Amino acid sequence: MKKIIFMGTPDFAATVLQGLIDSSTYKILAVVTQPDRAVGRKKEIRLTPVKEVALKYDLTVYQPEKLSGSQEMADLMDLGADGIITAAYGQFLPSKLLDSMDFSLNVHASLLPKYRGGAPIHYALINGDDKAGVTIMEMVKEMDAGDMVSQASLPILDEDNVGTMFEKLAVLGRDLLLDTLPDYLAGKLQPQAQDPEQVSFSPNITPEQEWLDWDKSARALFNQVRGMYPWPVAHTLLKGQRFKVYQAKPVEGQGQAGHIIEKTKKSMVVATGDGALSLLEVQPAGKPKMQITDFLNGLGQKLEVGDAFGD
Repeated sequence: MKKIIFMGTPDFAATVLQGLIDSSTYKILAVVTQPDRAVGRKKEIRLTPVKEVALKYDLTVYQPEKLSGSQEMADLMDLGADGIITAAYGQFLPSKLLDSMDFSLNVHASLLPKYRGGAPIHYALINGDDKAGVTIMEMVKEMDAGDMVSQASLPILDEDNVGTMFEKLAVLGRDLLLDTLPDYLAGKLQPQAQDPEQVSFSPNITPEQEWLDWDKSARALFNQVRGMYPWPVAHTLLKGQRFKVYQAKPVEGQGQAGHIIEKTKKSMVVATGDGALSLLEVQPAGKPKMQITDFLNGLGQKLEVGDAFGD
C-alpha cells in the first residue's frame, strides 16, 4: 500500500482526495491545505473543502501559511511517505520536499501545455474553448511544467460555467488519477515532456478582467460572464454604480454598444459591439443578487430603452 501526502484546497481537490480515501490501494498519511480564511461580511472562519474531508476521516491536517522552510515541511518529510499528490493546492512545492519523495504528481485542470497556472477553467470559458480537460503530471519546481503522464477531456457546453466545469473536471480528474496511478507506479507509463512552443498561461483573474467592455461581441461577453460565474463575477456600471452580471445569454439585436435596446417586465437586452446580451441574473450596488424579473419589478422600473451601462 502506497503511503501518500495529499495537498489541495478547494472543492476540486476535495473530490480527488475523496477518491483516494475510497480506494483501498493508498494510505493518506497527512493532508496539507491552505489556512482557513475569514469570508463574507461577518468574517466567519471557513474551513477549506479539503480540510472538511480530511477531518471527516480523522486525517492529520497541516496548514502552513508558507510551506517552504516551515516546521510543517520538516514534519512532512519525516512521515515516511512514498509520494505526494497535489490538486489545486495554491503554493509552490520546494525542490527539497519533492526530491525527498519517490514520486510527486499533480492533478491539473487543463490540457497541458495549455493554461499553466491558477485559473485554467476560467480561461477556457472566457476564450470560448470547445473543450477542457485534466492532466496528470509530474511535479517540478517550475509551475505546471512537469512531464505529462495522462490526459482526459470533455466538451464545454453553452450551459456550462466555472462552477459546472469545476464539478465535471473534479470527477474527471479523480477518475483519471485512479486509473493512472497503478500503471505509473509500476513503471508502465512513460511521461511525455511538454512542447514549449505550445505553452500558454492562465494567471489568476485580475479586477480589470472582470470589467465588461460592451464594444466586444455578444458571444465574447457571454463567455466572459460565464467564465467568471460563480466567482469572481463580471461587472459593469449603471448610473455610476457597480452592477454585477452573474448570468446572461447572447441574443439577436443591434444598437449602440452598452445601451438598453429592449425592456419588458421579464427581460432586458443590451446592445454589444456585435449582437446583444440578455441579462438573466444581476446584482445592483448594495443589493443581493437577483433574477432579472425581480430587478425589473423593483429598481429596474426606472430604466428605459436607450439608458446605458458602462462609463
